[in-house]
Amino acid sequence: MNYIKNPKDIETKSFEIIEELIGERSLDPLQAPIIKRVIHTTADFEYLDQLVFSNEAVEKAHAILKKGAVIVTDTSMALAGINKKALAKAGCQGVCFIGSEEVANLAKKNQTTRSATAVHYAFEQTEQPIIFVCGNAPTALIELYELIQTGGRRPELIIGVPVGFVNVVESKELILSTDVPHIIAKGRKGGSNVAAAICNALLYQIVAREDESPLKDDINQGSSQH
Repeated sequence: MNYIKNPKDIETKSFEIIEELIGERSLDPLQAPIIKRVIHTTADFEYLDQLVFSNEAVEKAHAILKKGAVIVTDTSMALAGINKKALAKAGCQGVCFIGSEEVANLAKKNQTTRSATAVHYAFEQTEQPIIFVCGNAPTALIELYELIQTGGRRPELIIGVPVGFVNVVESKELILSTDVPHIIAKGRKGGSNVAAAICNALLYQIVAREDESPLKDDINQGSSQH
């Protein structure tokens, strides 16, 4: 067999296969690149129905990114999967506070998760618009919901795709009930790879992408940090 070995050709062929398998199904033109990149990352076509976008979520995400947003991830794995060159071209930065010693100490003191603590810590660290990206820790989504309900500082966008069994479905439903712009993967599926894929898809819609190996763009593994 003549195997395809060039990374760009592999990605191109992958998306051709995805298009064929989606068939005649009609997708929103702004949402389609995001859904397809998630499918490309996971090989899971159930995301056609499981990804939920709030009203004009993609348009609002583009506007936020163009302002130089800070993308805050709940795990270092999700941060690692975001294309750093695209991030820099957009004038944005990505951060993860889960490994911060200060966050760890505060979480221990308050008897809560580092992910929930990192939500408050992120707001304290920057005045720039914040996009919260949650791929593994539903407690981060719960903390965001409680802040929104109490009139605290609101994120500009929430990407909520934690994976797992405990608090996962419930935390996503909480965010779906808010008026904060959001992109949510309903149900138990998700992960750092999905979170990074969504971020990359949004970035590729507003900046010219350099020819890079898709392996650098979309990580294909995840870890759970509840």
